[in-house]
Amino acid sequence: MSLDDLSLPNIQEQEFKVPTADQFKPSVCTHKPRILLLYGSLRPRSFSRLAVEEAARILTRMGAETKIFNPQDLPLPDATDPTHPKVAELRELMMWSEGQVWCSPERHGAMTGIFKSQLDWVPLNLGGVRPTQGKTLAVMQVCGGSQSFNAVNQMRVLGRWMRMITIPNQSSVAKAFAEFDDNDRMKPSPYYNRIVDVMEELMRFTLLTRDNADYLVDRYSERVETAEQVSQRVNQRSI
Repeated sequence: MSLDDLSLPNIQEQEFKVPTADQFKPSVCTHKPRILLLYGSLRPRSFSRLAVEEAARILTRMGAETKIFNPQDLPLPDATDPTHPKVAELRELMMWSEGQVWCSPERHGAMTGIFKSQLDWVPLNLGGVRPTQGKTLAVMQVCGGSQSFNAVNQMRVLGRWMRMITIPNQSSVAKAFAEFDDNDRMKPSPYYNRIVDVMEELMRFTLLTRDNADYLVDRYSERVETAEQVSQRVNQRSI
């Protein structure tokens, strides 16, 4: 193959952009990083909730503002209209957040339906804005037995689909029932240390990317599509 000919006849030149370092904005946000945490079990002693609460404590200590969504009373997707108070609360939190933590139990080799239902209520756009696009994401799971990674692997796929910046590190807590004391606090262990690692990495990625989230997920294909739509509207008006 010869690269002597660098012509790109299929490119729309007006939408073709060459990424350069000077296109990144300097860090201007001064408020605390806003982190939303989701969990996937409604049991009275939910270990995914306890893990999320522990993560929220760590994030708060690191300087974040955290909010935990309680999925209790959230209806099944499509079972009601999006004006339901719990649906409206979840969508508002999605828009509010700059980063997220997802934690689900693994059930039948997958994330729980309770957890997936929360994501299924998130539309592709809210008022023309993608509610998850460009936000950072950390994924965790709790296991009833030996350590597994099925749920976190599924959540990574969903995070990519929802245009999120999913950090490399993750947490999977084996035999979660043995990792929390009678006060529902996580015991010292390598599993606890890993959660600290994950939250530390999430904070770094959030601070690094939140001012440039829109730029990082900007796509040539979508710019071309937008240009075509605008052209069609103009032509229709001229008719």
